[in-house]
Amino acid sequence: MENRIRKIDRTLKYTGHRVKVYEDTMQTPEGEKLYYDYVENRNGAGILLVDEDGKLIFVKQYRQVLDGESVEIPAGCMEPSDVTISDDILTKGEAPEDMAAFESCAKREAEEETGLVPGKLHFINYIVAAVGLFSERTAVFIGTDCKRGSINRDSDEYMDIIRLTPEEAVKYIDTGKIHDSKTIIAIYAYLLKFC
Repeated sequence: MENRIRKIDRTLKYTGHRVKVYEDTMQTPEGEKLYYDYVENRNGAGILLVDEDGKLIFVKQYRQVLDGESVEIPAGCMEPSDVTISDDILTKGEAPEDMAAFESCAKREAEEETGLVPGKLHFINYIVAAVGLFSERTAVFIGTDCKRGSINRDSDEYMDIIRLTPEEAVKYIDTGKIHDSKTIIAIYAYLLKFC
């Protein structure tokens, strides 16, 4: 008998605009059945851009989940045509065959949302925002050596660009003005690796 919980079935319960919600039937080593929700969403990338003055670049936009504005790094989902990321990417670390799609997504989102194109990308890690619920993996990058591109936001994206010093960004975290997990991770990674 296995000494861990295992999945024995997955049933689609709901299909939304961006996600699919499943019910997973799990079995304990003792044979008891447990039921978990599993939310499938596309993978994505987020990027903390650093300008020539050392300021960190964020976007401020309305988020319906908060019913308010959120200050975040530029980010978005990968296109459906991008590669599918293997399930074991988090346990094996960086997968070179998948990295190009994440990098492409990060650069695309940076330019679309801020008009800046990073010349150098520094991979930080993959995050899963709610590891007990969501499938989505987000690659987090730091982008430096930025050049001017052109803003080309989606039709439903209304945002402002905010430039902060690293110290100001930490104050935004401390005062609750930044609470997005990938953004907090990117800021602290930048402080640890670049400052």
